[in-house]
Amino acid sequence: MFENIVVDKRDRVSIVTINRPQALNALNSAVLNELEKYFTDVKSDSSVKVIVLTGAGEKAFVAGADIKEISTLNQQTAKEFALQGQRTFSMLESLPQVVIGAINGFTLGGGLE
Repeated sequence: MFENIVVDKRDRVSIVTINRPQALNALNSAVLNELEKYFTDVKSDSSVKVIVLTGAGEKAFVAGADIKEISTLNQQTAKEFALQGQRTFSMLESLPQVVIGAINGFTLGGGLE
């Protein structure tokens, strides 16, 4: 279902792992798209009471925005990317579930959102 996040549901807990350890779990548009899709779906899932958000690998939780992707954007697409990040984290903030950040390693920039 997802390529850049892994969702593991155990009882009433959903563990969401950002799965780009080779890029220190940096947030690119694909990750943000998948997180938005997941947040949209889980918002109405009354069987999930707690969401644990973590990062894959041993080095980083989230190293912020993917600078490699951002360097290829023009002014308009960079603005769209920034707005997408804001929208995604606003969705996270408004979820009815309890959200726990299981911070494991570097946490920079957008990872601090």
